[in-house]
Amino acid sequence: MKKKLLFVELHQETNSFSTVPTTLREFENFSLSYGEEVWAFADKYKAQAYGFRQAVRRWGQDEFAIVPVYAAWAWSGGPIAREVYEQFKTEAVTAVAEVANLTGIYVSLHGAMGVEDLRDPESDFLRAIRAVVGVDFPIAVSFDLHANVTEENIRLASFLVGYHTNPHRDFRRTGREAGRLLIGTVRGDMHPTMAWRKLPLLKGGGWGIDFLQPMRGIIRYMKRLEKRKAVLAAASFWVHIWIDDEELGWSAVVTTNNDPALAEQLVGELADRMWAVRARKHPQPKPVNEAIRIASQSWLRRKLGTVVFCDVSDIVGAGAPGANTNILAALLKQAPELYSYVPVRDPIAALAIWDTPQGEHVEIRVGGSIDPENNPPVDFSGDIVFRIDGAMGKTSIIRHQGLHLILSELPFTGYFRSDFTDLGINLWKTDIVVVKNLFPFRYRLALYNRRTVNVLTRGITNVDVHQLPYVKVPRPIYPLDEVKDWRG
Repeated sequence: MKKKLLFVELHQETNSFSTVPTTLREFENFSLSYGEEVWAFADKYKAQAYGFRQAVRRWGQDEFAIVPVYAAWAWSGGPIAREVYEQFKTEAVTAVAEVANLTGIYVSLHGAMGVEDLRDPESDFLRAIRAVVGVDFPIAVSFDLHANVTEENIRLASFLVGYHTNPHRDFRRTGREAGRLLIGTVRGDMHPTMAWRKLPLLKGGGWGIDFLQPMRGIIRYMKRLEKRKAVLAAASFWVHIWIDDEELGWSAVVTTNNDPALAEQLVGELADRMWAVRARKHPQPKPVNEAIRIASQSWLRRKLGTVVFCDVSDIVGAGAPGANTNILAALLKQAPELYSYVPVRDPIAALAIWDTPQGEHVEIRVGGSIDPENNPPVDFSGDIVFRIDGAMGKTSIIRHQGLHLILSELPFTGYFRSDFTDLGINLWKTDIVVVKNLFPFRYRLALYNRRTVNVLTRGITNVDVHQLPYVKVPRPIYPLDEVKDWRG
């Protein structure tokens, strides 16, 4: 009988300031697969499971077989409903208990997940698995680069690996490395020893890109570390700044092969390099009126492609609801003639017009049903020019002159070109498109994007940490406080 390696994946990034809970529907809407169906998701997105399977095929030969439990992914949002999380945890623990000849487990998690009335759910999840298999059983864990690594995470994992890219492009590499190290650990060829450092540092919100300075140097340093024979893995976690937690902050992790002293030395050096970039300035977003002026004057760029408005106040990819009406209101007032597409999530308005035939004229009030303090209602009239019941639920496009409102039940992200083409949008023939993500559009829409404008209005993904309503974060922490040395 082959040795069994169990795979389970639960990814959701929580925004602590969101009042919109993440339910089972959000997982079903993004991706939720069980058993052998996990491989279809992995093959499509080249995600962690894909890389894990590659590792087993390459290094496991005929010795190991993978038992996939589920791969559950949801868009970033408010905390996961407690009953949804508990169901996922129960399914994982049940599978662990039932698999015969189980020799290792790979748990793919986000690292910045939140659950209603539960702190540090990643540790809770791992603790439940440890209760079945024991403290010495090999458990590989991978986290997103924006994870908030806690002391308990480190204690519960046999080793921890993380993404090296932002925008994230190395899901496959991460899974493959987790698999390689897990196989080596199960065989006894590797003896992972981890060292971890937590830095009193909050930087993020469009600031860190792996192939640009200042983070490029840190990523290259980690890659050099991983080429050393004694080093199994190195990771820097730049944290999701929109969570409010008592252990919030950047982290450095280095794993060596049975050399704890070396791990301690190298993780300190990695932390020093991370701390050294703390003062690098954030790109400054533009007020919406200024953004529209820039787009209006960029006539040649609009002719050759499109101008992308990155709605930094309402980043769905960082847990905002996608309900911002402020850009819509400003374009309606200042430049309705520009050929633009503006997404607004409003399930009440979306359902209210759903039975109106395509081609008909409608007058609606949109916004205000989700986070009304930041998203005041806007009166909008126009013709329904497109309709689909798809990834964003019931969605209609309403045109007023050149201004197109994308009105949807569920949030729009603009991660992929297909997010637009599935709505019948020709990106070569638009003046402005609004996206709700900080990073992926920068390379996935690069063919069409002639200028990016980060737009600041109102919302729960403010990129200025001084403006976020933290309550639990540890103090002092930079840049909220003056901190001279990460060591304290």
